[in-house]
Amino acid sequence: MLVSRVKNHAIRQHRVLLSLVVLGFLIWRSSSRVRVTDMPAVRVEGLNANSSRFTLNGEPIRILGGSMHYFRVPRAYWSDRMVKMKACGLNTVTTYVPWNLHEPERGAFKFHGQLELEAFINEAARVGLWVILRPGPYICAEWDLGGLPSWLLRDKNMKLRTTYPGFTAAVNSYLDKLIPRVVPLQYMKGGPIIAFQVENEYGSYGNDSQYMSFIKEALVSRGIEELLVTSDNRQGLHRGGLKGVLKTINLQKIHPEVLRQLEAAQPDRPMMVMEYWSGWFDVWGGLHHVFEADEMVPVIAELLSQGMSINLYMFHGGTNFGFMGGALGNQPYRPMITSYDYDAPLSEAGDYTPKYHRLRTLFRGYQSDNLPMMPKSQQKKPYKAVTVFQHLSLWEALVYLEKPHHSLRPVNMENLPVNNGNGQAYGYTLYETAITSGGTLNSKNNVRDKALVFVDKVFIGVLDYKTLELAVPDGKGERILSLLVENCGRVNFGKDLNNQRKGLVGDIVLNNTPLRNFNIFSLDMKPDFIERLQSTKQWKSVPKMLTYPAFFQGKLWVSGYPADTFIRLSGWSKGVVFINGQNLGRYWSIGPQQTLYLPGPWLKRGVNQVPPTYLFVRSQACVCGIYTQIGTLNSISCVSKLY
Repeated sequence: MLVSRVKNHAIRQHRVLLSLVVLGFLIWRSSSRVRVTDMPAVRVEGLNANSSRFTLNGEPIRILGGSMHYFRVPRAYWSDRMVKMKACGLNTVTTYVPWNLHEPERGAFKFHGQLELEAFINEAARVGLWVILRPGPYICAEWDLGGLPSWLLRDKNMKLRTTYPGFTAAVNSYLDKLIPRVVPLQYMKGGPIIAFQVENEYGSYGNDSQYMSFIKEALVSRGIEELLVTSDNRQGLHRGGLKGVLKTINLQKIHPEVLRQLEAAQPDRPMMVMEYWSGWFDVWGGLHHVFEADEMVPVIAELLSQGMSINLYMFHGGTNFGFMGGALGNQPYRPMITSYDYDAPLSEAGDYTPKYHRLRTLFRGYQSDNLPMMPKSQQKKPYKAVTVFQHLSLWEALVYLEKPHHSLRPVNMENLPVNNGNGQAYGYTLYETAITSGGTLNSKNNVRDKALVFVDKVFIGVLDYKTLELAVPDGKGERILSLLVENCGRVNFGKDLNNQRKGLVGDIVLNNTPLRNFNIFSLDMKPDFIERLQSTKQWKSVPKMLTYPAFFQGKLWVSGYPADTFIRLSGWSKGVVFINGQNLGRYWSIGPQQTLYLPGPWLKRGVNQVPPTYLFVRSQACVCGIYTQIGTLNSISCVSKLY
């Protein structure tokens, strides 16, 4: 489990009502000295890479950067995290831009609130940080489908990250909306953006020789004038790159032959590590990755001693809120956990770590002026456990969904006729059909990614990548077979990108006969459904014997100024948690993550009304897993630390 550096404090008891429902600029003056300056009033030249050193406005500069993603950090904390970056000695912040958040439905764009990219960039300028923007359209980032919108997959012939006309048309439409927002924020127009990255690690993926040129032209033709760079790992470096675009490398350990290869590919040009991996990501059911400061700092010191620029990925990782975590490929399929702590110098909750302090000491040696003071960490509070007092079964909640889609054969969620013709992107999909016999149910490996299977609402087992068959009990007459399929996250890297349709992606068979005539319910957990569910009067007290899947509500009282905390779901198995309309993300008892980060700005004084959240549980106490005593499932602990 990810370890937070949150200290327990003795504090007085607070109560706030909470409804829970569980379902720089560093200018290089010599090879080792930089100083902090103000942004220049007169700008004659942007970031230049035509010699062995970067120059900015004609002055030598070494980029000391760190990655932080605005979409993984509550907007209220953008400034806090950036000020801490500045205080560590960084002069640049880098961020990806997630297309799937900004255009969740084709032609419907979102650039407000948490997604107000211009505000994030302007805040960086206010703090005193340059910006390197990585607009994609593909970003990887351990993000669902690498940041590409799922509605692209409605096209059965789609070829992502190529010059396939269906893809390039969508990219052009998106960039028509995105790029005009950032053009005025370029360095030579008075803004903080000093460079743009062209796509992301294409050398490890593609074989379309025209694709990267298309992306470059798409940026330049829309007014991008600052330095362009590409970014590749050691496997893709020899295939990546573009004429006239600076190559950068991604790594964690120094491989001299790779650095020599980079230098040979572009002699007498600056050397930069665009992604120095300060840690690593975690997957459900795996181990928590730790990269010790004693291993990391000497590598960074060596890279700096060689005159290189560097960007730490991540400097502050944040959180995969909602359903947005990606996955590793299908051999085997491994979905990302909710936390994106990344064992980074700033923790998921923005706290200082030993890495931060060691880096601050290192970077101080590259400055002639004193570093800014370190701001205090955000306060954390432990809250009393939440007693779950209401529940609503999945079957009772179906009436609050849109009418089911009737189909002769299974339809994958992206091709369902919902969301204004954009299909279903995230959440759960319920497939129901009539059967007249028992026998062997075989998924033919067409479940993406996990299905709870029921006969007449009685749970009979799970189908997933490992379990392809289930025994269906015999019974009299016609019965309803139900498969509740969860999209656990689309692959974000590798050759499987084009095969990331979710739900039932093909036939399932009973006794070798394909099932037909489905009613398909879309449970995408979008705000309108959550609001309808919350307003119903059908909620019931939690019984001694529970039936899952179900939605649950609970209340927590807090007074005083809301502070950050973590929710520990002891005894719960799998689901998501909403707080005041914010989806905190998935939890799963298999770990390594055992708590969910709850930012204080998402709480409020008094009553915190929370839309219901979907939860399904397989009890650890019995084999069948669908009925269990409430036991330890009657509370959710709000704690001040990750374990």
